[in-house]
Amino acid sequence: MRTVACVLSLVCLAYILWEAFETIVLPRTVSRNLRMTRLLYRYGWDFWAFTAKRIRDAGRRETFLGYFGPISLPILMAIWAFGLILSFGTLQWALGVPMNDAEHSQSYRTHLYMSGTTFFTLGYGDVTPSSPNGRLSAVIESGVGLGFFALVIGYLPVLYQVFSKREITISLLDARAGTPPAAAELLRRYQVNDNVAALDALLKEWEHWSAELLESQLSYPVLAYYRSQHDRVSWLSTLTLIMDTCSLLIVGVDGVKPTQARLTFAMARHAAVDISLVFNKAPSDPPEDRLPPERLREVRQILANAGAPLRDGEDADKKLQKLRSLYEPYVHALGKNFFYSLPHWMAEPDAKDNWQTSAWDDDAPDTRGHFA
Repeated sequence: MRTVACVLSLVCLAYILWEAFETIVLPRTVSRNLRMTRLLYRYGWDFWAFTAKRIRDAGRRETFLGYFGPISLPILMAIWAFGLILSFGTLQWALGVPMNDAEHSQSYRTHLYMSGTTFFTLGYGDVTPSSPNGRLSAVIESGVGLGFFALVIGYLPVLYQVFSKREITISLLDARAGTPPAAAELLRRYQVNDNVAALDALLKEWEHWSAELLESQLSYPVLAYYRSQHDRVSWLSTLTLIMDTCSLLIVGVDGVKPTQARLTFAMARHAAVDISLVFNKAPSDPPEDRLPPERLREVRQILANAGAPLRDGEDADKKLQKLRSLYEPYVHALGKNFFYSLPHWMAEPDAKDNWQTSAWDDDAPDTRGHFA
């Protein structure tokens, strides 16, 4: 019995330490399915989403969904800490480590108590190991506990720094592409023919942002559950907007060379595909066409009025459809999983940007015309 407990505790220790290393230290995606972290986020998110579906108010539902990412991290850390304490306590009990305590108890609970106080480096001294093996085990556990908390303390600031950096570009889109962001609205506001250089600079920023999004969410997949602090926007809607805009420019907008748009599209599409792989979400076609022929005609009219007509004709339509088929199934699958809405191609009628609204002024003036 004690031999089996000893082997199991050693296996559990190795498993938890390796799991923590893969999650916090290793900067790459781990494909192994039997992982505590993967199981927690898969089934934990399923339960969270199941509960969210029963919240009718959209604002409250979004708030509820936003708690999952921040709450999941302390839960994961607590599971690891409990597993380590349990494993060390079981190991000491299985090895028959004698304990010095007032009650002279050698029970399993005494060994667990000793493990807990050692892991958290409390140093009460009411229960101490009296054998060389027990003292060595206590020293090792104390070192593991200190190292564990050092990793956690170092991990959280990095995570929130990456999250903050991701949100900057999302915030900047508010005045550039509307809220929710729309590709046709962005090109209209930029008055493309008059700001070709500015548009190219924006596309380069998007290329870098897409690369950073890919690398950060491959290294820290939990960031995908961190929702934007601003209404009606998300990292997924921003990524989709980037590919929508680049698709229009690649098809052909007068006065704009599509070179940078192709590079940005490739990077953004790479991010969409790889993030789908991380969360094992197979691409699936949206139930409704995001850009049916009548809306495409409206997009063309908007761009024509802005002095940047979109190339017309059957070949142009086929090219646009082919580009969309490269990314829409992936972003739709991600949106369905994370409860994110994909952006429209045109600005919503009478919609106000986030910067135009205020909690103290529900009738903020509509200044969309200032961007015409």
